[in-house]
Amino acid sequence: MSLNALYVDFNSYFASVEQQLVPELRGKPIGVLAVMAETTCCIAASYEAKAFGIKTGTIVSEARKLCPNMIFVEARPAVYVEYHHKLIEIVESGTHVEKVLSIDEMVCKLTGSQQVPENALKLAAKIKRALAKNAGDYIKCSIGIAPNTYLAKVASNMQKPDGCVVIEPHELPQKLYGLKLRDLNGIGKQMEARLNRYKITTVEQLYAANRQQLQTAWGSIEGERMYDKLRGLEPYYVKNARSSLGHSHVLPPEQRNEVGAKAVLHRLLQKTCMRMRSYDLLTSRISVKVKFRNMPSWNMESAISPTDNTLRLIEALEAFLQHYPKTTHEPYAVGVSFSGLVTADEVARDLFQVEPLENEQKLNKAIDTLNLKFGKNTIYFGGAHEALKDAPMRIAFNHIPDLVVEGDEGGDG
Repeated sequence: MSLNALYVDFNSYFASVEQQLVPELRGKPIGVLAVMAETTCCIAASYEAKAFGIKTGTIVSEARKLCPNMIFVEARPAVYVEYHHKLIEIVESGTHVEKVLSIDEMVCKLTGSQQVPENALKLAAKIKRALAKNAGDYIKCSIGIAPNTYLAKVASNMQKPDGCVVIEPHELPQKLYGLKLRDLNGIGKQMEARLNRYKITTVEQLYAANRQQLQTAWGSIEGERMYDKLRGLEPYYVKNARSSLGHSHVLPPEQRNEVGAKAVLHRLLQKTCMRMRSYDLLTSRISVKVKFRNMPSWNMESAISPTDNTLRLIEALEAFLQHYPKTTHEPYAVGVSFSGLVTADEVARDLFQVEPLENEQKLNKAIDTLNLKFGKNTIYFGGAHEALKDAPMRIAFNHIPDLVVEGDEGGDG
């Protein structure tokens, strides 16, 4: 077994980009917010803020208590995506990026002489120098080097920020024994409790468990994969087609009412339709969700004939909204999701379809083309009128937005 993976994890990425681009923020505790509101939470925190115990998910009001000098800035997703592509190019200048895992994580495959520990460390140092020179001194990364991607990820977390850790094959499993279960990627609070029920409370006990025991503990094949990953093997995954997509949004204070929530839902639906068409997919199930203060969330879901037609999906949304709760409680977040995604080739033509499919396709194509060329709100359906400035581009952990399709500015306009 040899060193096969070099994992690059950018530290406090959103906050670091802000500090790099805005000198006044350097060296100060900052929190990045999806929307500027006291009731929202930090989606990123600088290391200066983390020193006060502030982290991703900390509510603004709580962050102010922990750090009275805290500075909050509104997220700029398009900037972070542009920087992301720049960082990939910089890392690529030193070695090939095998896979981009998120907006701030990527893994490189080590080959030949790179697999020698001394050379792998030299490569890591070269990447760090290139980043400092071409991205800026405030864009730091932690690098992990190990026999497989999983252990390289674990290694990258062992020395933050700006660290570099190697886990060599002969150091397994002893080098892992000093870690806690929660230090291992994929083991969260619930999984830790589940493992504890099976008398697994340490990494050493986890490593000692056999395949069947881990399969039972996880309740799925993921347990067997964990067995392999801890031993430096790269588990085999069958690549699944995209199963769902959607958008969610924390409502700004002025939209925290029934009219605002409904308008933002329309905006999210139209964004999701455009994104779905960019993948050449149709949805056969639509769901919506509204979160309220001091009362349970409201959800509705329904199967539909496979479609990518915005008008048809608006009809489905309007049918849902007829059942919007009659309440005085304040809505604070909404979401739209499409699932049961299929390609047109997988769908039999609906014999009872009233509107010709060709006309639907022409209309949708015209809308998308004009919005891509002249800006996202050039043409829109009326339900979204009161929310045109809401629901901007967001970055999920497992989805890096396409700036052309999902960006908030036009293309050639």
